[in-house]
Amino acid sequence: MNGQAGGYRGRFAPSPTGPLHFGSLVAACASFLDARAVGGAWLLRIDDIDQTRARREAADDILRTLEAFGLTWDETPQYPSQRAERHRAALATLARRGRLYACDCSRARVRAAGLQGAEGPRYFGRCRARGLPLESAGLALRARTPDETIRVVDRVHGEIAQNLQRDLGDFIVRRADGGFAYQLAVVVDDADWGIDHVVRGADLLLSTPRQVWLQRELGLPTPTYAHLPLVRDAAGRKLSKSDRAHPVERNDPLPALLSALRFLRQPLPPERPDGLDELWRWAIAHWRVRALPATR
Repeated sequence: MNGQAGGYRGRFAPSPTGPLHFGSLVAACASFLDARAVGGAWLLRIDDIDQTRARREAADDILRTLEAFGLTWDETPQYPSQRAERHRAALATLARRGRLYACDCSRARVRAAGLQGAEGPRYFGRCRARGLPLESAGLALRARTPDETIRVVDRVHGEIAQNLQRDLGDFIVRRADGGFAYQLAVVVDDADWGIDHVVRGADLLLSTPRQVWLQRELGLPTPTYAHLPLVRDAAGRKLSKSDRAHPVERNDPLPALLSALRFLRQPLPPERPDGLDELWRWAIAHWRVRALPATR
C-alpha cells in the first residue's frame, strides 16, 4: 500500500508532546487517504521544533500507534530539530532582503497594547524602526510584514485572503530563546522535502497566508492546501495532546478508524471490514475531498 511519488508528496506532522489522540488520527487519515488515492507518497514530519515541549518517548509512541493503525509512511521520518542549519540559512536570506528586525517586547507588553488581529493580540510595531542588532542574544526576530493582501485557494474552504500587516502584524520567526518559530521551520522543511500537498487541521488555516508570503520571500514553491474540520470536546475545545485528550486505542484500531471516516463524511463500508487492509482498500477507493465540511 506504500505510494509512489507520482506527482504528489504529502505529509502528516504530529507534535511529539503526548499520545496520538482522535483529532490527530483524523488528520493522519485524511492526509494519508489524499496521498494514497492518487498513488502519491505519504511522509512523516515529527514536529519537534519546540524542544521545551517535545518528548522522544512521545514521538516513538506516535510512530507505534500509526503502524498499529496501518498508516504506513514512505521514507525516513523528518525531525525539524535536526535542521537548525537550514533554518538559520532561511533567516539569513530574510535578513539580506530587509525582512527581519530584532524585538525585545514581551508577550505581556504586546497584550497590553490592546491591538487585536486575526489570531489574538497583534504586534503594535514598537521595535520596527529601533534598529536593534539582529545578532543580539535574548531578542526575538520578527518578520517585517507588508501592507498587502495574500490570497490562498484552499481545497476545502475556497479563497482565504489576509492582509498580513493589518490582520496579523509582524510575527516572530525566531524566539528570544533562540528557538526557530513553527512558521519559518515548516516552510523550509516542506520545501526541502518536496512536499507539494498539505492536508492539516483548520486551526492552521490562518497561518497559511504568512507561510505563503515566507515561501515567496525565500524563493520556495507553494504547496496545495486543504484544511480539515477540527475535532472538539463537549465544551467546544480542540482536542490537544497537552491536556491528555482522548488517546486512541491501538489494540483495537477499527472502531476509531471508522469513526474518523464518519467524522470526515466519507462513505463507510457496507459491512464491517475483516481487517485493516480491507478497510484501507475501501477508504482509498472512496476518498472524496469534496465531502469534507468547510468548518473550523
